[in-house]
Amino acid sequence: QVQLVESGGGLVQPGGSLTLSCAAPGFTLDYYAIGWFRQAPGKEREGVSCISSSDGSTYYADSVKGRFTISRDNAKTTVYLQMNSLQPEDTAVYYCATDYGTRSNCPEGLGYEYDYWGQGTQVTVSS
Repeated sequence: QVQLVESGGGLVQPGGSLTLSCAAPGFTLDYYAIGWFRQAPGKEREGVSCISSSDGSTYYADSVKGRFTISRDNAKTTVYLQMNSLQPEDTAVYYCATDYGTRSNCPEGLGYEYDYWGQGTQVTVSS
């Protein structure tokens, strides 16, 4: 069974940058859509971004558009979320997710409930 592993979280000052990674050891993510989500304390989980496999289309929540960039590495084993101009309201646990084996294109709506989820990585934006 595929397991997703997120990494790259940490503490960053407002205005700073972080790059999150999502990998599935032993599996390639090349053929499947990958979504990034976040959940802040006391708030519902929010869909942040998605990247399709078929044509590489990318999608972003309005709250991160222009600041976050989702991408895949050339080996197609890792999906990244480059986060720039981070603000305290970006503080959350960030998760990646996929419908491994079944979904190659991003669903309609970033809040889609995927089948497979990672454990999450904490991002804290604070001075």
